[in-house]
Amino acid sequence: MKHILDNIKKNEFEHAYLIYGEEDYLKNFYKNKLKEAICGDDTMNFSYYGGKDIDIKDFIDTSQTMPFFSERRLILVEGSGLFKKSSTEVAEAVDIAPESTYFVFVEDEVDKRNKLFKIISEKGYVCEMKEQKEAELMTWGVRIFAAADKRITKSNMAYFLSKTGSDMNNIKNEADKLIDYAKDSEEITKEDIDAVCIVQIQDKVFDMVEALAMRDRDKVLRLYSDLLELKEPPMKILAIMGKQFATLYGVKCMMDNNSPQGEIADKLGIRPFFISKYISQAKGFTSKELECGMKEIAEYDYMVKSGHMEDTYAVELIIMKYGRTL
Repeated sequence: MKHILDNIKKNEFEHAYLIYGEEDYLKNFYKNKLKEAICGDDTMNFSYYGGKDIDIKDFIDTSQTMPFFSERRLILVEGSGLFKKSSTEVAEAVDIAPESTYFVFVEDEVDKRNKLFKIISEKGYVCEMKEQKEAELMTWGVRIFAAADKRITKSNMAYFLSKTGSDMNNIKNEADKLIDYAKDSEEITKEDIDAVCIVQIQDKVFDMVEALAMRDRDKVLRLYSDLLELKEPPMKILAIMGKQFATLYGVKCMMDNNSPQGEIADKLGIRPFFISKYISQAKGFTSKELECGMKEIAEYDYMVKSGHMEDTYAVELIIMKYGRTL
C-alpha cells in the first residue's frame, strides 16, 4: 500500500496495478486514489470495464489507443474474474500496451498461477488488501475521530470496534454517525456508542450463545425473537451459531491444553479484545456439548435445505437443547 502512495506522491506510476483481497474499503480507497492521480477528471482518456462479461476485443483495442491530448490513458477493470480463468489475450494486451496506457485491476480473488497475474507481478505492482489487524483498526479509528476534533479513549475505541466488527466500510459509516451525534462534545463516550451504533447480527447471535452458556433460555429466546422481528433469516442465524460453536470448540480444546490467551486468539483468528468473552463462553459448555452442537447444527441445516424441517424450528431445537440446565 505504501508503494502506491509513494507512486502518487512522486507522480511516477507502474503501468499495471492489481488490487485484490477481502477488504473492500481499502480496495476502493486505493482504486480511487490511483484514478485521481493518473487521469483526474479526464473522461476522454479513461475507460471502465466492470463485471465478468467485459468485451475483450474492445478492451484490447482501447489498450492500444494513444491518449488524446494527454500523456496517459487509464483503463480500470473491476470484478472481471480474469485472474481466476484463462486470460491469455488480456495478458498479452497488457504486456504489449504502449507506455502511455496504464491499467488498474480490482478483484476479490486471484489465482497466482494465472498468466495475467504473472505479467502484472513482473511488470507492475500487486497489492493484496487483507482484513486489518486490531492494532491497525484502532489506530485508523482514532485518526477518523481526531480528524473531526474528537477524542476517544483506547477502551472506548475497543468497545466501538466490538460493536462494528472489522469491516472498514462499516467502521467508517458508524464513526461518521457518531461524530455527527456527538457534534457538541469533544470526546466520544461509551454512552454515545450505545446510542448510535447498530448492533450487527453477529453480535446478537454472539449474545445468544453467551446466554446459552449461562443456561438463560428465556434471554436466548428474547434475542432470537428480536432477530426475527428484524427480518433476519433463521438459516443465517443457524449458520452463525454453527460457526460460533466451532470457534468455542477450538477455544475449549486449546484451554484444555493450557494454551495462553494470545496463542488461542492468534490460532483461531479471534480479535484480542474478544478473546476473554470467548473463553468465558467456552467455560459454560463441555467439549462434548460443543462437538455435538456443531454436528447437530450441520444436520439441521441439511434437513431444512432438503425440506424435512422448518428453519425456525431448527434454531429453536438448538436453543431448547443447549439452553437447558445441566
